[in-house]
Amino acid sequence: MSRRWILAGLGSALLLSGCFAVNTTQVPMAATYPYNTQRKMQAAHHWDVLAANEAQGMLRSRALRGKALYIDPNGENSTFAQSYQELLTSRLVSQGALVRTAPGNTARVTYDVQTVEHRARRDARAPRGTWTALSAGIAVATLPINQWGEPALALIPAAGLADLFSGSWESVSNHEVIITTRVTEDDRVLYSSSNLYYINGDDAGQYAGSRPLPVSSTW
Repeated sequence: MSRRWILAGLGSALLLSGCFAVNTTQVPMAATYPYNTQRKMQAAHHWDVLAANEAQGMLRSRALRGKALYIDPNGENSTFAQSYQELLTSRLVSQGALVRTAPGNTARVTYDVQTVEHRARRDARAPRGTWTALSAGIAVATLPINQWGEPALALIPAAGLADLFSGSWESVSNHEVIITTRVTEDDRVLYSSSNLYYINGDDAGQYAGSRPLPVSSTW
């Protein structure tokens, strides 16, 4: 085939590819988010950490300076709701806030709890460096086998890596909880803070004051 025919064929292919608009699609394509983290609530201590953080946020709020606060029991009988009210009261008082037991002449502190259950399986990519660390551990563990008298010693480097990294690895749960703490006065919102956490499926009942909201998602 002559060079002329080859060039003509290439030119036709380029023209056709432009006509078909290769970089188009009828619907938006799914894309993952940049790597990020979300904490997982697994202990009452984590509730206390949340209460301490919200107390600090309220005390730093310029809109709440000098105001007395009343923590309104929201009527929920869940373990979390009852515990969070007590923990938040303790944290506010210990940090110098004026907390009253009656609502008169106070700003009202409320909190809402919403559990979310994802029905679809959700896959998560391992953090950057995870597999490199695991591979390095395996390589280091196998290296001494032919050099040390006791092969069991070869497990020491791998065990060290496991101890170093395992504390920061956590599975992705299909259950989440959204906790919103707000302060209002005369129909004005003076402070609002929402926090999202993973929770274990078996722990969802501790937050059962709100009806779970099913969410179907695929990644």
